[in-house]
Amino acid sequence: MSLICQLETDIEIKAPADKFHEVFSCRPHHMANVTPEKIQGVELHEGEWGKVGSIISWNYMHDGVAETAKEVIEAIDDETYSTTFRVIEGHLLEKYKDFDATVQVTPKKDGGSLVHWTIKYEKASEEAPDAKGIIQLVTDMTKDLDAHLIEQA
Repeated sequence: MSLICQLETDIEIKAPADKFHEVFSCRPHHMANVTPEKIQGVELHEGEWGKVGSIISWNYMHDGVAETAKEVIEAIDDETYSTTFRVIEGHLLEKYKDFDATVQVTPKKDGGSLVHWTIKYEKASEEAPDAKGIIQLVTDMTKDLDAHLIEQA
C-alpha cells in the first residue's frame, strides 16, 4: 500500500485572484488578523516575506489543538497566482514524512476567483490519518480571507 497521498479541493470566492494570492505569497502573517480563531500567528524566521526560500512558522488550531508548522516557500508564481509551501518542522511531521501545500487562484470570467488547494504528503506509517482535517482548515481559511478581502474592498 502506497503511503504517498494527495488531496485537492476547489473553493469559489468573490475576491480578486491577485489580492488573494498576495496574502498567501507575500503577507501570510496577516492571516492571524483575518482568522484569529484558526491562525494565532505567522512569523518570518529566515529570508523576506514574499521570497522563495524564506522560512515561516505558523501557529494554528487543528481539530481543537494548538499546533505549529515551520515551512519553506518553495515556489511563487505571480502569473498563475500560485504559491507552494513545504513543511520542514512541526506537528505535521509527526504523522507525515513529507508535507507540501500549493494554493493556486484562477480569476473567473464572470467575476470572483477559483481557489485550488493541493496537499501532497507521505504518511509516516499506515496508521497515520489522511490529511482531511488540513483540507478543512485551508477551506475555512480561504472562506475567511475571501470575506475579509470583500469587506476591505
